[in-house]
Amino acid sequence: MSDYDYDMFVIGAGSAGVRAARFSANYGARVAIAEDMFMGGTCVNVGCIPKKLFVYAAHFHEDFADSAAYGWTVEAKGFDWRTLVDNKDTEIKRLNGIYERLLGNAGVEIVNGRATLVDAHTVAVAGKHYSAKNILVATGGWPVVPDIPGKEHVIASTEAFYLDELPKRAIIVGGGYIAVEFAGIFNGIGVDTTLMYRGQLFMRGFDRDVRTHLADELTKKGIDLKFSTNIASVEKTASGLVATCEDGTTVEADLIMYATGRAPKVAGLGLEDLGVELADNGAIVVDDYFKSSVDSIYAIGDVIDRVQLTPVALAEAMAVANTLFRDAPTKADYEHIASAVFSQPPVGTVGISEEEARERFGDVAIFRSTFRTLKHTLTGRDAQTMMKMIVDKKTDRVLGVHMVGDDAGEILQGIAVALKAGATKAVFDSTIGIHPTSAEEFVTMREPVPEPMAEAAQ
Repeated sequence: MSDYDYDMFVIGAGSAGVRAARFSANYGARVAIAEDMFMGGTCVNVGCIPKKLFVYAAHFHEDFADSAAYGWTVEAKGFDWRTLVDNKDTEIKRLNGIYERLLGNAGVEIVNGRATLVDAHTVAVAGKHYSAKNILVATGGWPVVPDIPGKEHVIASTEAFYLDELPKRAIIVGGGYIAVEFAGIFNGIGVDTTLMYRGQLFMRGFDRDVRTHLADELTKKGIDLKFSTNIASVEKTASGLVATCEDGTTVEADLIMYATGRAPKVAGLGLEDLGVELADNGAIVVDDYFKSSVDSIYAIGDVIDRVQLTPVALAEAMAVANTLFRDAPTKADYEHIASAVFSQPPVGTVGISEEEARERFGDVAIFRSTFRTLKHTLTGRDAQTMMKMIVDKKTDRVLGVHMVGDDAGEILQGIAVALKAGATKAVFDSTIGIHPTSAEEFVTMREPVPEPMAEAAQ
């Protein structure tokens, strides 16, 4: 019998922590998990799931308008924010229950409360100590708002899911996917929306064509994009909020939401006292097997700040469970991770950008297609889908695939399997398309973009 209460104690019941706890218990380990907020973590409660539900809501105003071209007479009598929030809350509560049952059915003990580390093998929750051979930190991240005058008047994405009422005017600050997604959500449900970003073009790290195409499409939808713009201060007035920008201009709004980044949630855990190495931003430094600088302490998910995506956190969780309790040391595979941005229109991407491909491989071929989908040949809506493929000329291997347009996330999931398998352009060319679909464009693009055009796009 072990000298410890548990074989593993998990701090944080988000996607990463729950997966690691469940499978470790299934492999025969004695496991406990502590959570001080909500089951399911960011993704289930204030991230992926409620955000996608809000995105669905935002689509309907265009769907109602487009239906007329197909013979429907639909009268949209208005939008009720409270109904959406209440229904979202009901669904999240259902998911919280599912996570709790999954843990219970696996034999994991759930400890409610905030956990702190006492020593390398001891965790304290609500004054009670629990010992464990291994401790897994999976506390995730939390939004960061810059310290500007009037900071108390702004919100982060977490609060946006629980607003009492819908603002008439909103400013979203940030250039990442969360900012872009919320700009689309608010705009779609009738809010006069401004997206501010301090850089020259948002979505840094994505392919340049994706970034420029998405900017054009968001502008068509009525979102006011203000690039190279940063708020210096916020003032509350009788009529709302006034954002004063660094260039002296002002913008009025009823709501200002910052989506300018997330930081690893490590404050108060006691990691520093135990000698656990942290990066400059607070992320826990781990090796390939997710072990920290203290042998008994592991970490996974957003708290290690590698790739902040739920499916990646799940893969890391499985790696830890396999390593510790199946005698099968496992690393996570970060190659060809597909991702989607649920902007409007959405973005799907897998592999590397054209800029990175040219830097790493030199001689590449670029295939790109921009077109209006079949649906909008009747609606007349000025919406353009963009698809792009990057190919290594030496090996014919497809290095990256990117899409901006309806169903991008759904389509790119299948493409990701092909890239993971090492597909070449010849494989795509020999694949018969499904007609009529947008997806078939990926197997019918035959002529690369002429080099001068490709270079100009950089």
